[in-house]
Amino acid sequence: MAPETIRLRAMNTLFYGDNLDVLRQHVADASVDLVYLDPPFQSGKDYNVIFESHRGERGDDRAQAEAFKDTWSWARGESEEQYAEIVQAGGTLATALQALRSMLGESDLMAYLCMMAPRLVELRRVMKATASLYLHCDPTASHYLKVLLDSIFGPACFRNEVIWRYRRWPAKAHRFQRMHDVLLFYAASAGNRQTFNVLYGYEKLADSTLKTFGTKKQKADFASGHRKPSVEDVETAGPPLSDYWDLDDVEVKGVPLSDAWEVGILAPIGKERTGYDTQKPEKLLERVIRSSSNEGDVVLDPFCGCGTTIAVAERWRRRWIGVDVNHLAINIVRDRMATSSFDVRGEPVGLLDAEKLASEDPDQFRWWILARVGARPAHQKKKGAGASVNGELFFRDGASGPPGRVAISVKAGALQPACVRELADAVKRKEASVGVLLTLREPTRAMIVEAAKAGFLESPFGRHPKIQIVTTEQVLNGKGLDVPRAHPLGPKKARRAQPPPEPVRIPGLASTRAAPLTAAPWAKVE
Repeated sequence: MAPETIRLRAMNTLFYGDNLDVLRQHVADASVDLVYLDPPFQSGKDYNVIFESHRGERGDDRAQAEAFKDTWSWARGESEEQYAEIVQAGGTLATALQALRSMLGESDLMAYLCMMAPRLVELRRVMKATASLYLHCDPTASHYLKVLLDSIFGPACFRNEVIWRYRRWPAKAHRFQRMHDVLLFYAASAGNRQTFNVLYGYEKLADSTLKTFGTKKQKADFASGHRKPSVEDVETAGPPLSDYWDLDDVEVKGVPLSDAWEVGILAPIGKERTGYDTQKPEKLLERVIRSSSNEGDVVLDPFCGCGTTIAVAERWRRRWIGVDVNHLAINIVRDRMATSSFDVRGEPVGLLDAEKLASEDPDQFRWWILARVGARPAHQKKKGAGASVNGELFFRDGASGPPGRVAISVKAGALQPACVRELADAVKRKEASVGVLLTLREPTRAMIVEAAKAGFLESPFGRHPKIQIVTTEQVLNGKGLDVPRAHPLGPKKARRAQPPPEPVRIPGLASTRAAPLTAAPWAKVE
């Protein structure tokens, strides 16, 4: 098969893991057409995933789990290592980072910039000469990030500072209301080599302008530094044709999209909502993807979160790569893209992988295995009462009535009969119908006997053990939970992306549901 055929039919890929490692190990040089990243802003906040409500849960009572901490500290240790790596490499970035450290010292903001610097270097490496990058940020660190981008790409590659203006409920503060974010737009190469499609129809020409110019065939001449209408049918002397507006076209198409975008934030009950705190609206990403890529191009989001970039790229028939270091995000994307075919890499595929994840990050292990059985994390207000329940699943055993609850406890450490008794107590306390113990290791004989004492739940679908023990190995082998007609009540399901108007198919471009291939255009081949 010819290399170009492989490129056109390559599978979309979602990576779990640190995006710096993924970029270095799995993404080849000059293989990406568009990069959009919405990294943490160094806001100092903790962000959660809010799950769908059940039985009147509201506010703080709704199940939620911490997605990530947007807080960086020099004291953690890795910042000094990342700083030394950049400085040792030399060049403009090293000079810029040294200058920033002389000003900021060993601050939390400096730690954040040291985290971002090597990732921006890798993103520049994987971009094609015609590619573009959009870095989404807020005023907390946007000016520092622009310095880093100038030192990596070169000032000549800067294209726009796009302002995303939105409206939200005002807050009391001794300052003007903060109602915008910034998208720093850079091209991989100087000049005008980058892919760019002028977008029309997102903004309207002012009524006063249309009233002044009327409906005649006219040109707006900017040669004198301000708009000067002309009623001549022929072209007038002055600047190049691109500096004229054909008002007939403007009335039909709208004006070319400017660098100030009015896009509403997502409503709390919006159809797109997934429960992810930092989710961005699809209309915002649509402008980025439509303007700076074409059908069949590869779009990369190294901080993909709940997958808005991925969903929009899929809708507009781009290929995509998504990366996130959080299993909650990976699970949301998997649910959001349930009707699409893509490859997921970096998740445990064997017991050794699961053991490694459990030892490195117990929270990520819990979220991963809960998702494998279709459960959501349980809301934990505090340690102590109820702390033995890590997840929940709901089911219906009849046509009416409230759904039944399954209380799930995840144990990656030592096992003993007391674990089963604690779960049984939690089942009673939460008025659950079934309790499930998900274990990393094999249960003891005494645990199996203790679980059997709980008896069975009778339903129209059969008899189901009230206390069940399911090992990680069984989950990896496809074993589910024995409950009546289980259905997960997870993160709020986002609206499925709709196809674009009047789609144009590229000859030779396979459907996104094509069978996966072993090679991808962004994959490194050893």
